[in-house]
Amino acid sequence: MATKEVDPVVNKLPQATAAPTKSKRISEGVDIKELLESGAHFGHKTSRWHPKMSPYIHSKRSGAHIIDLTKTVIALEDALTFLAKTASEGKQILLVGTKRQAKEIIKQMADETGMPYVTERWIGGMLTNQKTIGGRIKYLKDLETKLESGQLATKYNKLEVQRFQEEIDGMNVLYGGIKDMAARVGAVFIVDVIHESNAVKEARKLGIKTAAIVDTNADPTLIDYPIPANDDATKTIQLIAGYVKQAILAGKAKQKTEEKHKGKTKKSEAKKEEEEE
Repeated sequence: MATKEVDPVVNKLPQATAAPTKSKRISEGVDIKELLESGAHFGHKTSRWHPKMSPYIHSKRSGAHIIDLTKTVIALEDALTFLAKTASEGKQILLVGTKRQAKEIIKQMADETGMPYVTERWIGGMLTNQKTIGGRIKYLKDLETKLESGQLATKYNKLEVQRFQEEIDGMNVLYGGIKDMAARVGAVFIVDVIHESNAVKEARKLGIKTAAIVDTNADPTLIDYPIPANDDATKTIQLIAGYVKQAILAGKAKQKTEEKHKGKTKKSEAKKEEEEE
């Protein structure tokens, strides 16, 4: 007898038809009901789909694809595990989202996690041309230091200082989020892989692993940890970003705990050596 197909849209909390381990992950990890309520299941029109997204598509409705949210939960949890591990290793995660719906969400997440970010246009070479980008950032930091110290004010008139301030402001729009980015980040999290295609290309070129929200019109095989979901809905982006933030903070907390434990161990070993002497 054929197993009844699960509809992640009609049945708000479907009974899992997969292996028991996946069922446990859905109930104890990412909340499938929240994904549903955020509109994460709404894909693009069927005429705009990418064939490689077929494993993540549940059905068609009113000319648009419906994403299988049970697959989204599993993929998202895999991505969160990876991002938490990356953060726990002390590596930076570059957060990228330049589309209107994602800008403020990504900026806020970056502020709360202390991670580098890009919310304006992606400047070619941000990952692959460290020499040029690093030079621009050094110039920006030097200008800021000279302005804050009063060095510019003593050397130039008010109008010229104002022009320097405007230059600093303009450069901060483009480079402000990556001023303290490491030469090589541990991972890149992306909202909308088509909109951020240059970021995807540069990360792939350098072998940097990526996690990204991938809608039905994109190729998920370009991403190491694709998260099948609606990448246009602000609520969906906000929800997934919230999970990502929690994963990063959990990873950083683990790193601090491990460093603290190592510090105590070293002190204990040093004390023991002293006693033996």
